[in-house]
Amino acid sequence: MSPVGTITPAGLKAMLRDGSELALVDVREQGVYCRAHLLFASCIALSRLELTVGDLVPRRTARVVLCDGGGEGLALQAAAQLHRFGYSDVSVLAGGVRAWQAAGYEVFSGVNVPSKAFGEYVEHRCGTPRITAGELATKQAAGERLVILDSRPMDEFRNMSIPGGIDCPGAELVYRVFDAAPDAQTLVVVNCAGRTRSIIGAQSLINAGIPNQVVALKDGTMGWQLAGFEISNGRTEHAAPPTPSGLAKAKAAAGKVAERYGVETIDSAQLGQFRGEAGARTLYVFDVRTAEEYAAGHLPDSRHAPGGQLVQATDEFAVTRHARVVLVDDKAVRAQMTAAWLRQLGWDEVYVLADALNGRLEQGPFKPALLDFVAMPTVSAIELKAKLDSNTGTVVADFATSVQYRKRHIPGAYWCMRTRIERAIAGAPGREWVVTSSDGVLAHYCARDISRARPDLSVRVLEGGSNAWFAQRFPDETSALRLTCEADDVWYKPYEQRESRQAMQDYLTWEVNLIEQIERDGDARFRF
Repeated sequence: MSPVGTITPAGLKAMLRDGSELALVDVREQGVYCRAHLLFASCIALSRLELTVGDLVPRRTARVVLCDGGGEGLALQAAAQLHRFGYSDVSVLAGGVRAWQAAGYEVFSGVNVPSKAFGEYVEHRCGTPRITAGELATKQAAGERLVILDSRPMDEFRNMSIPGGIDCPGAELVYRVFDAAPDAQTLVVVNCAGRTRSIIGAQSLINAGIPNQVVALKDGTMGWQLAGFEISNGRTEHAAPPTPSGLAKAKAAAGKVAERYGVETIDSAQLGQFRGEAGARTLYVFDVRTAEEYAAGHLPDSRHAPGGQLVQATDEFAVTRHARVVLVDDKAVRAQMTAAWLRQLGWDEVYVLADALNGRLEQGPFKPALLDFVAMPTVSAIELKAKLDSNTGTVVADFATSVQYRKRHIPGAYWCMRTRIERAIAGAPGREWVVTSSDGVLAHYCARDISRARPDLSVRVLEGGSNAWFAQRFPDETSALRLTCEADDVWYKPYEQRESRQAMQDYLTWEVNLIEQIERDGDARFRF
């Protein structure tokens, strides 16, 4: 194994500004990461490293700097794994986040900070018009002509939405708006849960030059709730695909935006050249269409990244900065609008693929590049149900996220975290363990860890994970929580917290204040 090098905070600061490719990775759990982290550090938790790093940092020779809080040893563990996987240029930030802060550099809380700060800059620089929850409610009550377009993915919309709104995720706005609001006198209101996607979505429509008046709902569904209005749950209304006339208008509008922001178009031959150079330059190929369109047929090396989410959470898709990015959309509109925003976010090499879906296509959902995967013995949901019903003493260990576990889990299951697995198995009851996670993939890694630490246990994986159990309509549990460690694995959204009202207000204040903090940090290169 190659020795693990270290880098000082000053050395890393220089790296962040030299314009060369760099993957800065924080390997702590997201719930810990979000308390304090570096601006451009992407969170790839050590517990899920093998499941995600192959796609998020695809070039094995790219510069990689790992960090943790300082002193936990997580970054060193991750570095050892990356060397085993073939990554050849891996360093660890000496002293972690604590050393970075001690050196006088800025640390940030929250998630997706670069994108969220960018949204605040857009509103400030472009003067994006907005409407308050009270003003919108008054217009609705008066029966004024308006349409509310929710720029979040369907799962978020289904969870909570503004009454009367319809789902139209970020990059779909320009693509579908000419049919969703065909009357130029109709007010178009764009909302999200908070601020960023409302602002970016509204400004997208304004940049595209649609004839309607466009406004962003100030503070989104959180602002709506804080104003005392009721939200809807479980709705699935979605803006319809464009008609031929609507599509023609969308293409013309998006084309002008792409020209304005210097978006380049390439063909399959050029993409082939980029692929041939992927050993020296990182290449990301993102399909920015809907999940349904992607599943129906996509380029084999493309990952699904809905355009709105790619802008909202760039750090979760493209971890290597200064990489090449190619966007795929057979209608061009969503790719062009997304590319325009990525260029303003500071990404120089962003391209739209012209002949997007020519050649061999694959069907189905995205298949992640799993590293060091070993399939462990499995048990079916039906077999597990029989074991639990007969009280054989079988222990169910659930490695889903704590949010998923709290939502519902197999009755009697213990919630565990992979990086703290020793706490779960130290006094393990029983001798037969069934390990599960949402889809069962992470469970195979965890089962192997358990078997190595406790060879006296009989360990199997629930085939298909907890999703297979729920698909059988077997009983689930929500109230009884059996946590084997602190549930700090993920960032809890403000409305998922106990004191949700105060959490929402604090979150909105945090977003607005990001501009000042970004300016103090000095590393962001937003372009307008």
